[in-house]
Amino acid sequence: MIGKLLGLVPDEFTPLTPKLLAAIIAQALSQAAAYLLLVPTLEALFDGDTGRAWTWTLLMLLAVAAVAIFGYLQAALGLRIAVGMQRGLQTRIGDHLNALPLGWFETRSAGTLSRMAVENVREIQGAVAYLVAKVLSGMVVPLGVAVGMLFIDWRIALTMLLSAPVLFLVNGLAGRAYARADAQAHAAANDADARVVEFAQSQTVLRAFGAVGAGNRALDGALRRQRAATSRMVFMSVPGLIVFSLFVQAVFLVLAYVVVVRVTDGDISAAAAVALIAVGSRFIEPLNQTALLGNGLRAAAAAVNRVTDLFAEPTLPESTATVTPGAPTVVFDKVSFGYDPAEPVLSDITFRVPAGTTTAIVGPSGAGKTTVLRLAARFYDVDSGSVAVGEHDVREQPSSTLLDQLSLVFQNVYLFNRSVAENIRIGNPDATRDQVWRAATAARVDEIVQRLPDGMDTAVGEGGAALSGGERQRVSIARALLKDAPIVLLDEATSALDPHSEAVVVRGVHEVTKGKTVIVVAHRLATIAHADQILFVDGGRIVERGTHAELLELGGRYADFWNERSRAAGWRLEPAAV
Repeated sequence: MIGKLLGLVPDEFTPLTPKLLAAIIAQALSQAAAYLLLVPTLEALFDGDTGRAWTWTLLMLLAVAAVAIFGYLQAALGLRIAVGMQRGLQTRIGDHLNALPLGWFETRSAGTLSRMAVENVREIQGAVAYLVAKVLSGMVVPLGVAVGMLFIDWRIALTMLLSAPVLFLVNGLAGRAYARADAQAHAAANDADARVVEFAQSQTVLRAFGAVGAGNRALDGALRRQRAATSRMVFMSVPGLIVFSLFVQAVFLVLAYVVVVRVTDGDISAAAAVALIAVGSRFIEPLNQTALLGNGLRAAAAAVNRVTDLFAEPTLPESTATVTPGAPTVVFDKVSFGYDPAEPVLSDITFRVPAGTTTAIVGPSGAGKTTVLRLAARFYDVDSGSVAVGEHDVREQPSSTLLDQLSLVFQNVYLFNRSVAENIRIGNPDATRDQVWRAATAARVDEIVQRLPDGMDTAVGEGGAALSGGERQRVSIARALLKDAPIVLLDEATSALDPHSEAVVVRGVHEVTKGKTVIVVAHRLATIAHADQILFVDGGRIVERGTHAELLELGGRYADFWNERSRAAGWRLEPAAV
């Protein structure tokens, strides 16, 4: 556990970890020496040899002073590393999450990641600041006392050396049940956290269907399971603590028995026996302390394992090459991909989007249209084939180089709980307020902020809850306008908007895509009809391609799709004049 824990220390603080370990070990050895010096000190006092007693006492005081000095050093170093770990470890978690493929997040809840970044990091900080010293002292002090005892009485030393591994074995066995209960409690807490977040974010739906209070069975059930799991964890910790404490006391009784036998045999004096019993009590004190800290140690170890396991999750390889983007083109060459390798979503996809042209991707739901956009942005790596953006394979470009070429406008818009201006500025963090306002005006966000209490400085709530779906889309379009990248990946999302919002969003999309290279998952008939190239995707394959007129004349899948959408929209189909 300690090795994994210290492996999480940020690089800037790693030079301090050897000093911390040295201070902890030096303090523990000084403490063991102070305990051992009790034997000659008490022997000298009982013998009435005050001169020798003062000599041993001074040595013992020097050992005690060393304990204080090294204790201060280890506390100062531990706190310094622990405080530095909060920012460093949370930043590292964030960077690692940014490098993970998006598919990884589909099976993890926000509650799990939140607990890891906050609660688990706090437990790890506490372990560095406090528990590491206690754990190492709990091992080094008894070992130092036992080794030093070899120079006083080898039989007592042997008893100590044999008892230590037994005690640690008992402690390990006692902790297994707690570890299982802790894992269950952690899972239950993650579920409860997710349900609480869901409860806070979905009040409209919950109230509309009466699923509040006792009616919210999902939240109530999650909280009940968390209480039960936490109670079970506490209950499972008690037997282990009791058993370990009993074994520690049994070790002390064995040591006392060995000392008594040595006295009755005449091998040691009564004064030495008193001193040895005192040292024996000092021998088991760190072990008792370790038992009392057992649950904290196991909780910290579980937190370390969770964070370590996160860092072990494979990320998308990051190129360090210097790449100069070429013409703003997008090329898919024999691309196959599946979120689950056993279930391919795309198969042998090949197409080219020339600079300054628009390619529309149409087809039934689940055909893999949005996946094409995600692969172009390298949210995932392809299973086979290649994707090139700006005349370079996306895998051979640094992420920053690739994303600088792209503006993304997807269906699911997430706004941060910040002001409207800050949400737009995500498209270009260095943009001036005038630039932000121009992008907002072009996307018709200026109409929104007129009714907001603080205008552009109004916080939009978590996920943009203070805005409607169409208004959130306008903010996302303003982001893309502010970024002004040469390639636009667009997943149109106007089907759920009212006519006015749809018209506004469409005008914003037109501004974003003007003069750009565009790949659009098209839903609007006008967008499809005016595309330079149309790809009809079904079953993860391109089954038809061409211009609107060419595909209508072909009379295949696209023509059927167009006719159906036209009838639904009330359009009159005129195949020859589009």
